Amino acid sequence: MKTRHLILATTCAAALALGGCASNPSRAQVGTGVGAVIGGVAGNAIFGGPVGTIGGAAAGALIGHEIGEDRDQRRYRRR
Repeated sequence: MKTRHLILATTCAAALALGGCASNPSRAQVGTGVGAVIGGVAGNAIFGGPVGTIGGAAAGALIGHEIGEDRDQRRYRRR
C-alpha cells in the first residue's frame, strides 16, 4: 500500500512540475522561488527549527517576489 501511494505522489509531483514549465517564468516568479529557498536556509540557520525555516521562507519569498516584480516592470518600460 505504501509503494502505491509513493508512486502516485511522485507521478502527481512530476506532472505538476512539468506543467509549470509550459512557459518561461517571469522574474517575479523566479525571485519568489529563489527568495523562498534562501530565506528558508537563513531562517533555519538563525532561528532553528521548523518555525524559523517556514518564517524565513515566507519572508524570503515575499522579498524575492517584490524585487522580481520591480525588475519585470523595468523591463517592460524599456520596450
